[in-house]
Order: sequence, then C-alpha cells, then structure tokens
Amino acid sequence: MSGIMIPMLFKSIPKGRKSMTDLGAVLATLKQERDKLDEAIAALSGLTGNSGGGGARRKLSAAARERIAAAQRKRWAKFKKKKAR
Repeated sequence: MSGIMIPMLFKSIPKGRKSMTDLGAVLATLKQERDKLDEAIAALSGLTGNSGGGGARRKLSAAARERIAAAQRKRWAKFKKKKAR
C-alpha cells in the first residue's frame, strides 16, 4: 500500500520538499487527508441516518428456509456423488 500512497502524497507536498527524508511533511499531509476523510464520512453518515450499519435483518419464512436448505442438500449430494467417482 505504501508504494501506492507515497506518489499520491508527493503531489500535495511542495516541490522543494520531495525527499523521503522529510517524513514530517508526509505525516502532516496524511493527517490533513485523514481529517478531510473524517469530515466527508461524518457528512455522508448524517445523510443516510445511520452509521453504516447493515440495517434491519430480513426475515425468511419457514418455507423459504426449507427451500434454501433443500437446494443446499441437493448441491452437497451432487458434490459428494462427483467426488465418489
């Protein structure tokens, strides 16, 4: 990941300070970017009304659960039959 991030950071560092030895400038730039991202996340979370959670869990009827279970048993039987050959 650092191979990807460092070139992007150099675009925002002033031209005279593009050496890897100036880690303070890189760190300051990262902190500024993090602050911007935190603000964007907070704004977007406020729009959706939740904090990114999955929301309400869907309920399946007993018949639907049985259909899913039967389909899975059929897939396993097919797999086991193929493996036995």
